[in-house]
Amino acid sequence: MVRRGITGAPPRTRRLTRPAARLASDSGPSERPGVDAASRRLVLTAGKDRLSVVTDTDIVPSGSVLVTGAGGFIGGSLVRELRQRGVGRVRAVDIKPLDAWYQRVPDTEQRVLDLADLKACQEAVEGIDLVFNLAADMGGMGFIEANKALCMLSVLINTHLLMASRQAGVQRYFFSSSACVYAADRQVSPDVTALTEGDAYPAMPEDGYGWEKLFSERMCRHFQEDFGLHTRVARYHNVYGPLGTYEGGREKAPAAICRKVIQAQLDGSGAIEIWGDGEQTRSFTYIDDCLEGTLRLMDSDISEPLNVGSSESVTIDQLVDIVEAIAGVRLERHYRLDAPQGVRGRNSDNTMIKRLLDWEPTHPLEGGLRATYEWIASEMGLRASASV
Repeated sequence: MVRRGITGAPPRTRRLTRPAARLASDSGPSERPGVDAASRRLVLTAGKDRLSVVTDTDIVPSGSVLVTGAGGFIGGSLVRELRQRGVGRVRAVDIKPLDAWYQRVPDTEQRVLDLADLKACQEAVEGIDLVFNLAADMGGMGFIEANKALCMLSVLINTHLLMASRQAGVQRYFFSSSACVYAADRQVSPDVTALTEGDAYPAMPEDGYGWEKLFSERMCRHFQEDFGLHTRVARYHNVYGPLGTYEGGREKAPAAICRKVIQAQLDGSGAIEIWGDGEQTRSFTYIDDCLEGTLRLMDSDISEPLNVGSSESVTIDQLVDIVEAIAGVRLERHYRLDAPQGVRGRNSDNTMIKRLLDWEPTHPLEGGLRATYEWIASEMGLRASASV
């Protein structure tokens, strides 16, 4: 299936051979686009019953913090955000070798551990007050469709980490769930009604990955009810941004489309491949909103799962339109109708998070895609010629 557009193919550029989505730094934490470091001034008082101190703009967790999955996109970004907000002791854990971490944040304790093992979890939580569990085997639709058993094995990570956290007296535990927990029969149309937290039941989640996330949500609930371990659960909706995976099969749609548009310019093909017919709908959440929502939820007294996602719904074709406009090109589109597509439509209903946290994601899709495109273009060796 092909739709033709006006092709604008710039001269070919050699692709750089640097690792995908990886940042190694020996200097102090750097700011992401749109982050104002000057506004981060601590207020000196904090209630003794709180797990954070309050700044004029930010929540700053107090005590010792563990971030699992810290070698990945969201986990690594959270470690960096915690350090930028002034958190003193952050332990970063991932199964990947250190040289494969997407980000390595200075002045943090970094450990390589397989958290599917209970003893490794016990080592990870020793002396820790707050746990942010972002460790999982996951990726884009192509990956989770082809690796259902591997995705489900992540249940060992959350189960053992909950057990170890209870034994170690951890004060609060955060679990990163996913919009993939929502019932498939509520997502059969592109003009889907935005999903509320109650739409996860009766249960019919994404096979493999979605079932693991839903089961792990229940584990968090019952560890709080039965053992008094305070748990928090966020259902992330398609998180994207700079420093994320953009190739190799684990990337999600925003990064994949950015990469394909850039590659079409590098190789002069003037065309890109799109999985599906382009009419499926999604909402995409910029990394800064994901981190802010995560920290606000962790600081709250809300134990029920909450959507952390943008409510700005677009079709995949509209997503491509935005990236093409940023790049200043129009490309021929080849539609692969036999490729994994996931549900027909998915969007986040933010009624509950606005009511309970007085907040919802604020970054518009175009701005987040621009930052993402420019970073991927730099990684791939294409000087970004973004339109203003």
